[in-house]
Amino acid sequence: MTDATALAASIMARQISASEVMEASLSACHAQADLGAVVFLDEDMARAGARAADVLPPDQRGPFHGVPFLVKDLGGSAKGLPAAAGSAAIRARGRKPDRDSHLLGDLRQTGLISFGLTATPPFGLSLTCEPDGIAATSNPWNPALTPGGSSGGAAAAVAGGIVAIAHATDAAGSIRVPAACCGLTGLKPSRGAVPGGPDFANHLMGIASELVLARSVRDVTTALGAVVQPMAPVHLPERPRVAVALPDRCEAAQSKAAKDAADALRDAGCEVRAIRSPDGLGVEAHEIARTILAVSLAEWLTALGISDDQVPPLAAAMAAEGRATPATVLFAAVRQLARLTHRSCQLFSSADAILMPVLSSAPPIVGTLDLSGASPDEHMARLEAFAPNAALANVAGLPALALPFGMANGLPVGVQLIGPPGADFALLKLGKLIETRAPELSFPSPIAGLPA
Repeated sequence: MTDATALAASIMARQISASEVMEASLSACHAQADLGAVVFLDEDMARAGARAADVLPPDQRGPFHGVPFLVKDLGGSAKGLPAAAGSAAIRARGRKPDRDSHLLGDLRQTGLISFGLTATPPFGLSLTCEPDGIAATSNPWNPALTPGGSSGGAAAAVAGGIVAIAHATDAAGSIRVPAACCGLTGLKPSRGAVPGGPDFANHLMGIASELVLARSVRDVTTALGAVVQPMAPVHLPERPRVAVALPDRCEAAQSKAAKDAADALRDAGCEVRAIRSPDGLGVEAHEIARTILAVSLAEWLTALGISDDQVPPLAAAMAAEGRATPATVLFAAVRQLARLTHRSCQLFSSADAILMPVLSSAPPIVGTLDLSGASPDEHMARLEAFAPNAALANVAGLPALALPFGMANGLPVGVQLIGPPGADFALLKLGKLIETRAPELSFPSPIAGLPA
């Protein structure tokens, strides 16, 4: 398998050095600059990290020893990397954190070497990836199309082979949507499963989670194992029960991938049955997420002293909506979140996991969902239509694993498994059953530095 685990094994076996791998990754950054995946690069940091990895004693090496790693330009901070949340106004300040967030510090202990930042739309407000003031990010499978968002730069970097694994965040589908657009694997962890400290800047009332995008289930499993916090795990029965839910709005290729993945699970010995898609819960979750995102953005811009004329029109409109939201409305949304969480958990009374599409259609053309408009209603409706039910896992605090299953019209198609809180590793086990039975993908580019 060609993934971060294989790359680390090649370094451990001395087939290639960490420094040689990093040089290959840096070369790929420059050769594929037109993808717009990487928005900040520190080559000195890259080479220093690789040199240190090459002299580290074998007994101190982690599972991803010497593997280059890119951090998303939004979410937990990484030491020395000036994250700007896709905002030109924040980017101009160039503030470099003096420490890692807890999650990124734990990932660093696995041997990953951070050396740059990947693109995101301004403030993570889209499921595509057009940062403010710099070039939009393209999909390596078809540069005319978006790689998804908001972790679009991370997805483009991994699918394009610049790195084998990259940091990603998910507040309303932002790990799973780019995974589906680019043929990758990504887990939105359970609420509370991964650390958000020390500053909890990406807390968003509990709807956001962070982890990685990668090319394999085993890479995501290793990453989760390195950062997971103590919580009661959910175990699968000997014959897992999987419910298949197909939203009416999904195009044929998306529904077919979910049906084919269901057949793979049935072949693996799972009990598989169809259920009605929880679309009502999905729409309700989307509205709750919208309220939280708008209020968060208003507070964020105020705290940074950034005026509405310094951000894209849609971001300004969302911030205005947030400032106009009474505390009573926000309180009601949080209470509704608790109620929706309870109702969502009831979906698993007769199923261990729910299998459904991630997207309603193939990725749209770059720029289709940018922030140039001024109507939050229209923008948010288009996001929900593109990724129906994506926000359900976020608002209800459920783990959700996206992974590819097949191709359609030259593009990978993604499916997702959603489980009850604490079922993160259980979903990864189910995901492995799907992965081993899925059609093999031939990525547009090999992983930089991985020996053939």
